[in-house]
Amino acid sequence: MDKRTSSHDRVIAQRQAEGWMFLIEAARDLRTTGAVVPSGKALARALTEPVRAQSPYPLAVLEAGAGTGPVTRALIPQLSRGSRLDVVEANPRFALRLKKIVAAHPSLMGPSGRVTVHQSLIEEFDTPHLYDVIVSGLPLTNFAPEHVERIMNCYMRLLHPGGTLTYFAYLGTRRARSMTASRAESRRHAAVDEAMAAFQRTYAVKRCTVWANLPPAHVWHLQRPLARADALSTPRPEEARR
Repeated sequence: MDKRTSSHDRVIAQRQAEGWMFLIEAARDLRTTGAVVPSGKALARALTEPVRAQSPYPLAVLEAGAGTGPVTRALIPQLSRGSRLDVVEANPRFALRLKKIVAAHPSLMGPSGRVTVHQSLIEEFDTPHLYDVIVSGLPLTNFAPEHVERIMNCYMRLLHPGGTLTYFAYLGTRRARSMTASRAESRRHAAVDEAMAAFQRTYAVKRCTVWANLPPAHVWHLQRPLARADALSTPRPEEARR
């Protein structure tokens, strides 16, 4: 049997298994899973761009809401010598799968970096570390606005001054939901959009669109300021517009 064919078949089988697992977890609770399919390669590449941009320097990297691990697998090979990656995932079934991915990943056989999976909510993640890059896969548009603000402030506090947060938002979700959502749900979604927009106006340094994903998504890069490291707080919309 051709070893390359066998390896390719195993990868395909693994992706199919992860797709089914993601769909099952979405059926359990779409609010916290956020989608019905894992992130694609193009989206994973866009989310991990700040890590590639700073290679080969040793980095402290945090991934939150890793799901079945498509972004984790994209991050691990990019870790230079001396780097560390903390993967935070609240879903116990996803966390167990992530630990298996890390244990079997060929890039971790050498000195590429140290990876630890933590089963925790990001806002309850207890760590003494600050990070150069944070990659978020959490479905922020599904949460209450005050929860979104807590998570975003948590991210900014966990960044080194000058560090970068990357996250994505699917295109067209607000318009699609407005067609079937209740008035209260529409107000919640609008409040989340405004909370995120305030952070974007204050901290955003880049936005790109990934069309080769299902569904397409914007990827945002936010940066913790060097000059305002001691004054991080939830930005007020009226202040962010000045």
